[in-house]
Order: sequence, then structure tokens, then C-alpha cells
Amino acid sequence: MATDVIVDTLLDGIKLLPFLFITYLIMEYIEHKAGNKAQKIMQKSGKWGPVFGGALGIVPQCGFSAAASNLYAGRIITLGTLIAIFLSTSDEMVPVLISEQVPFQIIIKILMIKMIIGIFAGLVIDALIQKWKKGNGEKLRIEHMCEHQRCHCSEGKIFKSAINHTMQIFSFILIITFLLNLAIAFVGEDTLSAFISGRAILGPLFAGLVGLIPNCASSVILTQLYMEGILGAGSMLAGLLAGSGVGLLVLFRVNDNVRENGTIMLLLYLTGSASGIFIELMNLGF
Repeated sequence: MATDVIVDTLLDGIKLLPFLFITYLIMEYIEHKAGNKAQKIMQKSGKWGPVFGGALGIVPQCGFSAAASNLYAGRIITLGTLIAIFLSTSDEMVPVLISEQVPFQIIIKILMIKMIIGIFAGLVIDALIQKWKKGNGEKLRIEHMCEHQRCHCSEGKIFKSAINHTMQIFSFILIITFLLNLAIAFVGEDTLSAFISGRAILGPLFAGLVGLIPNCASSVILTQLYMEGILGAGSMLAGLLAGSGVGLLVLFRVNDNVRENGTIMLLLYLTGSASGIFIELMNLGF
């Protein structure tokens, strides 16, 4: 059984390699060409920050959520804008879905749902804060900012960076796929599916906790579980909404208000889980 699982995992993984590499090559190009422009737009967005944040957050680039954490620590963007970016950020979901040859209309639908939820949540949060503080905004705190986290690659190393990303995620996928295949072989796919995706509340609550893991592995795990049919659409979205890549990790490092950081993390979890439960209860699959 173990040999069959290893062989199946390797075969499945090798099929993904060309799709992953092409996807990351495009992502690297986008980040180098548009990354700085995106940050400038955010700094000048004002009350429309959550709208721009939600829209820019769905663009698959590795450093935007981390950059947003730095911008928020310096109070260059609002809390609502930060939440919108975190909720809409897809991290490794897009390359994994593309590598699995999921129809583009489904990928676009998932991204649009994340963007709409992110924008709505961000606008509501900013409106409540504005009402609570009666229009008195916070002062800039540039001294609290540190250099935003990037892939540490220059424009001339796009090809090399794409290879590095591909191999890192390929390794994650191999490990996760192996563990999933092993679990399915021993427990049974029907049993796992019934335990998680068969429960409209438990699935999203579990997935939301996985999404909070500040690492690209969480989005890979959630997407793979969805592709295996173990997680429903609502559960997957709950985790992907709560997840922000390394954004939370950077936030805890650059923003000295630990209580505030905890509140942001709680907001992400509650928004993601509630959205996922709603989608599961309404049976809005795709």
C-alpha cells in the first residue's frame, strides 16, 4: 500500500511541474512590473482603500500582504484596507488550481468571491472606526515600518526566482499529497469527506484555523483538500479568506500593538468562517 501511495504521489506531482513553473514565471513578471505601483496606489487611496486593497489583493504576487502589514504599521493604510487585502489574498491557491487544470471560470469565481468579501468587510470596518473616532484619523508612524518582505530577487533573476518558487511549492505539494493519499488509503475517502465536508459548520471552522497558519503551506493544504473532495467550497474559502500568507507573521513583527494584532487575526478567522458557513449552508458550490 505504501509503495502504491508513493508512486501515485510522484506521478501526480510530476504532472504539475510545467504548470507550476509557467504560473510562477508569470507571477514574478507581474510582481516586478506592478508591485511598486500597487503600493503607491494603496498609499493614495484614502477612504477607497478597501476597494483598491481587495482588488489588488487577488493579484497573485508573494509580497503584497507582507507589504500591507508594513504600510499599516506606519498607518499609511487603514485597518479596513489591511483586512480587505488579507481576505482577498490568494497566496498559493492560484498556481495550485492552475496546475490541477481547474477551469478558469471557477478560479475567477473564487477570486471574485474573495475580493467582494474583502472589500465589503474592509468598508464596514473603516466606517465603524470612522464613526467611533468621529473622523479623527491616526497619525503616520513611519518609524515603525521596516522593509517590506519580498522574494529577495531582482528583475534580472525572474527566471531563477520562478524556479525556486516552483520547487518549494512542488515539495509542499508532494508532502501534502503523500499524507493525503496515505490518510485516504488507511481511513477511506468517504470517511474523511463525511467528517469534514459533510458538516456545514465544522468544515469551515476547521479550515479557518488552518488558514491562519502564516505560511504558504496552509493555502496549498486547503486547495489540495478541496481538489480531493474532502473539503467543500465553503470550507475551502473559509480557510483561504482567513489566510494571508506571511502577512500576519510580518504584522506581529512590525506592529508593536500585540492586542491589536490579535484582534486582526480574530477578525480574519470570524469573517472567513462565517462566510464559509454561509456558502456551505446555501450549498453554493462550484
